[in-house]
Amino acid sequence: MTPSDPATALESFDRVRALAAAMHQEISARVVGQDDAISCLIGALIVGGHVLMEGAPGLGKTVLAKTLADVVSLKFSRVQFTPDLMPSDILGTHMVSVDAAGRPSLSLQQGPLFANVVLADEINRASSKTQSALLEAMQEKQITLGGTTYPLDPPFFVVATQNPLESEGTYPLPEAQLDRFLMKLVIPFPTQTEVMAIVARTARQ
Repeated sequence: MTPSDPATALESFDRVRALAAAMHQEISARVVGQDDAISCLIGALIVGGHVLMEGAPGLGKTVLAKTLADVVSLKFSRVQFTPDLMPSDILGTHMVSVDAAGRPSLSLQQGPLFANVVLADEINRASSKTQSALLEAMQEKQITLGGTTYPLDPPFFVVATQNPLESEGTYPLPEAQLDRFLMKLVIPFPTQTEVMAIVARTARQ
């Protein structure tokens, strides 16, 4: 596609728009409300950005990310960030294994970042050292361990969450980390109508 071929550009745009609409319809069938958040997540995934979601617990942030991955058949991984989480817990580590001939060798035990859609739950609870371990993966779409670089399978999409109601035991995200996110979404509380719809769906299950 080139700027001199507007017909091809318009056709490609229409295909992307139709794909986004189909994804939105499927996600909306599983998640009550949050239409704006759904649209933003789909847009960020398509353009290759990452999203930071802020909202109180129980508003469906995890369900949104997991449903998005399921709808487009992508590998999903969830990481619960805590103050004692180490970089190796998310990147992976090299393990010594022995083959059939008894020869030892190093093999990579992949961490949860080796996925397509990664939910970094409560990212501001991890130390800055662990937060910085995400920087290369988010920016370069690769991970470096022991001098070896491992490319991440495309697409690589990080959805990070943080709870605005708690500040104790949290580490504010540095500017370098915030710069890796395409957008920040504030997840609102559901309306009364949406709450009743959630109750009705839950009662049928």
